[in-house]
Amino acid sequence: MGIGTRLAQLGRTSDVHYGFVNTPVYRGSTVLFKTLDDLEHQRARYTYGTAGTPTIESLESAWTALTGAAGTALTPSGLGAVALALLAALKHKDHLLMPDSVYQPTRSLCGHLLEKFGIETTYYDPLLGEGLAALLKPNTSTIFLESPGSQSFEVQDVPAICALAQRHGLTTIIDNTWATPLFFRAHAHGCDLTVEAGTKYLSGHSDILLGLVSANARLWPALKRTYQSMAMLPGAEDCYLALRGMRTLHIRLQEAESRGLQMAEWLGAQPEVDRVLHPALPSCPGHRLWQRDFEGSTGVFSIILRPGYGREDLARMLDQLSIFGMGYSWGGFESLIIPFDCRPYRTATTWNPGGFALRLQIGLEDLADLQADLRAGLDRLRGMGA
Repeated sequence: MGIGTRLAQLGRTSDVHYGFVNTPVYRGSTVLFKTLDDLEHQRARYTYGTAGTPTIESLESAWTALTGAAGTALTPSGLGAVALALLAALKHKDHLLMPDSVYQPTRSLCGHLLEKFGIETTYYDPLLGEGLAALLKPNTSTIFLESPGSQSFEVQDVPAICALAQRHGLTTIIDNTWATPLFFRAHAHGCDLTVEAGTKYLSGHSDILLGLVSANARLWPALKRTYQSMAMLPGAEDCYLALRGMRTLHIRLQEAESRGLQMAEWLGAQPEVDRVLHPALPSCPGHRLWQRDFEGSTGVFSIILRPGYGREDLARMLDQLSIFGMGYSWGGFESLIIPFDCRPYRTATTWNPGGFALRLQIGLEDLADLQADLRAGLDRLRGMGA
């Protein structure tokens, strides 16, 4: 079946819910057992709210099928999913390899939490493939990937890194939020654990926080045990909204891809823009790997402005935008723009873009209106408008 048909059917058991199309929102903590023997032997499909509900199970089963995994665990946020995956893979005094381009809160998690458990983190150049072998230590257990990087958009050689990990008996975790399972099949490329912020494209409406971790057969028992130990599950309403978002995910991603590429190409032609960081553009350094491994692109990318502008110029450009909002996250219906600077926290590579860097999320507004909003902003950047 095609992806649209699959997304319309995954996680649905209408016959169990009296014929209703969607799984209802089950709210609850306590589950009643009919007999003492049932209670003592935990003989029930659902035993307690933290062990799952029909709403949670519907999303877990749908995501497992969509990713081609052995199982899925849900968390209250994308960063929670990163933490759950890392805790499932790591133990005391392990060594972790982390790309230098990784989502900054993931860096904070490594420094503020994992360090307390004696786990050592080494940051690596995300453009290394098999060259990562030189960084392995006797206690290296896990390699984390994020492809492309969520701000600077380096595309990693995932198959090469996963092959290296498999040769050395290591675990691989990838943050696959940008591409989603529709545009990058992480488990099929060898990743053991796949993390995604359902907050973004799965939700599609900027109104929930959700994380998902899917595991292959080898890592599923460890992920399940860690999840059960922490009971770090999302709310029923968020799971319901994520299931609803799943039904239109492929249509919204197709639109995001088309709009993102059109806006990226348009921005690349503007005189104030030095370059565009979008993996689907031939000018992007990671384009070859993207073309080989990915099945599409989404609506999030970055641009680098030409050198010579000051912070006052940038503020004049951004503060008066009428459609693009300044805010974190992406994947919703609204267009967003934020400046970013990787220089203060990168340790394995040097980030030296030359000019200001801006990340854009292209929403569902009319492209002509988005272009007019940015064109007016670029005019203000140059001091040519109010």
